Amino acid sequence: MNESNELRELLAALVAIDSVNPALVSGGAGETQIAQFIADWGYQNGLQVIVQEAAPARPNVILIARGSGGGKSLMFNAHTDTVGTAEMHAPLKPAIKDGRMFGRGSYDMKSGLAASMLALKHAQTLPLAGDVILSAVVDEEYASIGTQALIREWQRWQADAAVITEPTELEISIAHKGFVWLDIEVFGKSAHGSRPQLGIDAIAKIGEVLLRTAELDRRLRARPSHDLLHSGSIHASTIHGGEENSMIPAYCKLVVERRTLPHESADDVQAELQSILDDIAAADPDFKARLTTTLARQPFAIAPEHPLVQSLKRHAEAQLQTPVPLVGSSFWMDAALFAQAGIPTAALGPKGTGAHARVEWVDLASVQHCRAIYCRLLSEFCR
Repeated sequence: MNESNELRELLAALVAIDSVNPALVSGGAGETQIAQFIADWGYQNGLQVIVQEAAPARPNVILIARGSGGGKSLMFNAHTDTVGTAEMHAPLKPAIKDGRMFGRGSYDMKSGLAASMLALKHAQTLPLAGDVILSAVVDEEYASIGTQALIREWQRWQADAAVITEPTELEISIAHKGFVWLDIEVFGKSAHGSRPQLGIDAIAKIGEVLLRTAELDRRLRARPSHDLLHSGSIHASTIHGGEENSMIPAYCKLVVERRTLPHESADDVQAELQSILDDIAAADPDFKARLTTTLARQPFAIAPEHPLVQSLKRHAEAQLQTPVPLVGSSFWMDAALFAQAGIPTAALGPKGTGAHARVEWVDLASVQHCRAIYCRLLSEFCR
């Protein structure tokens, strides 16, 4: 079987497996079946296979092509979970048209996973000193419990650097934004709708919060402060309040998401939003609110001159025969967790579109390029 056919067949097999994240979609299949497929494939190809339970029924699979010893080790990282498939046409029946493979996860990110798996298979044929490792992790689409579990047991893998194989359009991502999720709860006083003088409308009170949040977003985006990521942002995500048509609502909750740059922390964001709430309360004695950070993920950045970045760039340009830019990604990746643990990290993955959308596809030629770039990189890094 030639390399392109091998890659197409492997990717199609991965896409055909339902691995919808159960934390995102109630009743989602989860990652157990795809983990079993990856483990079986690893055994069949002579790789060391380690199954790590990130949580009950949420298995990471780590594949290792062992070197002879004494060299540096390199980890490729890919997540096995996908978002939901609602309103998609045949999401688990991979179809190829005009050099593109369609199906849920084809782009985000079973293509990077397939390219990494075949790079490890190639590593088995080389006289390498260092280990080549693939971490196929769960739950990246929700809370990244997979990569967090991986890093907690880092002494088991001891990789010297990591490459995240998220889709980057064959560019090298050396920075991405973080995010902070916050609940803003506003407390009013219930009353019958016919007696408004007895109540305090929590939904109306939160209107000023929405206005101030939109104003903050305009200010942030008007002042870019990062060469690759430009500016932070904030938006209202969900809002809940009220009980019935004839009752003045005593409670309303607004959920906001703040996207952050490498110099911004979750504490900074908390203080930024608390200042807005305090300012509103100073002008309105009936305004009562509580701010809670529910989840925070750090941004990521690695220096463009770092040896990992430069080596990846050199091999990508040799494979693609064109300059490969160093870019920042607006979306969050597990790269931040690796970097937070002190592990040099960069990201490079294939071209396509439709992450989290109803139509998703990946460019198969770009996946083949990724496989070749990963093979070039590991043959130098782990020698």
